[in-house]
Amino acid sequence: MDVDASTIIAPRPAGRSLHRFANPGQFLRMAARVQPWLTWPALVLTLAGIGGGLFLSPADYQQGDAVRIMYIHVPCAILAEGGFWALAAASLASIVWRHPLADLAAMEIGPVGAAATGLCLATGSLWGKPMWGAWWVWDARLTSVLVLFFLYLGHIMLIRAFDDQQRGYRAASILALIGAVDLPIIKYSVTWWNTLHQPASITLTGAPTISRSLLWPLALCAAGIGLGFGAVVTARLRAAVMERRIGALLAARAEAS
Repeated sequence: MDVDASTIIAPRPAGRSLHRFANPGQFLRMAARVQPWLTWPALVLTLAGIGGGLFLSPADYQQGDAVRIMYIHVPCAILAEGGFWALAAASLASIVWRHPLADLAAMEIGPVGAAATGLCLATGSLWGKPMWGAWWVWDARLTSVLVLFFLYLGHIMLIRAFDDQQRGYRAASILALIGAVDLPIIKYSVTWWNTLHQPASITLTGAPTISRSLLWPLALCAAGIGLGFGAVVTARLRAAVMERRIGALLAARAEAS
């Protein structure tokens, strides 16, 4: 018995491609093949980036050695936003296409995204003390990221708050879709308001404003930590799918006996 009968819903035509891996057995086989290609490159790239950032890249002429915080802060900031986009996408797949694995994916993305956001806030605070003279300021960028952290926590609690699991999935999906409004606010906060937070040093429309000697370790860290995020979410989702399959098998065995 691969899936619980209550989760089998005929896919809509637009969502047929999303249901390719709806079968837990097929998903587990695919995830097992992908997992090593996420985990090992993540470890290698992250260690190379952090090593390069700590020992090979120079200190910034204004920020000094405090600039090295960015090798963790910037990737975590990217993942804080990217993780919530993934959370919103999983929520949309749940509501629109009733994808059997979408709710599980949202449940497993939430804690990892919250951890990335918390680390982003913590490292930003460590950087802010020597640069701004304060651990925290109610800057538009900082405040909107703090709101994102609370949205993650709200999603984690809401998805587990109901005895009826489907109600929790639906309520959490709605929260994620509404909360996605905060993402463009985070993105454009330094443009819309006068803030202490510096604008992006890397954009799609212009050359980077950061030295290449600082850029290459940052790029390695961003790639490695990004792959690590995917590896952790994949591992959590594999465990959740196996747990659900075992629960369904035990329930079927209990009914048969």
